[in-house]
Amino acid sequence: MNLKCPICASPSHLDFVKHDYSIYACNNCKHQFADIPQTPRHTEQTYGDDYFFEGGSGYLDYTSEADLLIAHGARYGDLLQKYTQAGTVFDVGSAAGFVLKGLTQRGWTGQGIEPNDTMASYARQTMHMNVKTGVFEQFQTEEQFDLVTIIQVIAHFYDVRKALEVTQSLVKLDGLLLIETWDRESIPARLLGSNWYEYSPPSVVNWFSIDGLTDLVQQFGFEEIARGRPAKLVYASHAKSLVKYKLETKPAGKVLNKMLDLVPNKLRIPYPSFDLFWALYRCK
Repeated sequence: MNLKCPICASPSHLDFVKHDYSIYACNNCKHQFADIPQTPRHTEQTYGDDYFFEGGSGYLDYTSEADLLIAHGARYGDLLQKYTQAGTVFDVGSAAGFVLKGLTQRGWTGQGIEPNDTMASYARQTMHMNVKTGVFEQFQTEEQFDLVTIIQVIAHFYDVRKALEVTQSLVKLDGLLLIETWDRESIPARLLGSNWYEYSPPSVVNWFSIDGLTDLVQQFGFEEIARGRPAKLVYASHAKSLVKYKLETKPAGKVLNKMLDLVPNKLRIPYPSFDLFWALYRCK
């Protein structure tokens, strides 16, 4: 089966299979994407409470990451001061509202959307953030914003083109779009190939290069104005969960997993920034 690339619509080929999901690569631009159903049901099934609280490819307890993620949002608030004044922001995939909270600490007036109702309710009730429950590809509003943020979310959309259509409708003319995601052209990705730790379908659906993402968003009226590598910290509990998920089928997995149990859960670990990128775009 030849699927069309979501970036350039060229034919693709089966590259490899990961966790029983077929990963395709574009014959033209090399973009990689998983063959998953393009329906809201994918989002509802994939991002249930188990994703946020039961480990595996998700989190042992997402809410325990609050201080790190609030600080991450605040760092982006500091970065944005170089390009614009604080205004209104719409945060996509807000989860418990932590990144959004960090942005509001830097003067932004924010709201967002999150498909998991437990997380969205936490954002509203505990973080006092205006986060709606819903699937972004289906979201409709007449409001427009000075900034839309898509932090570690664009790789998860079941229909990335539909998501960017919605994004285009949300950003004011001359407004900004900030995206953070994994870099499939990073050194680890190239060295590890199909064993790269960010190949985690079905939660991750698309794997972008920086230039590939820019090519895609240009089709929706955005021009790149800046790019970089984010400074980011994670707790060892989250890192351990991901590594254990990757090792569970390996011959030495049980031994290595016992060794990981010796690492304190609250140890702060720098996320390898060379595996990530952020890009800032202006709506033309």
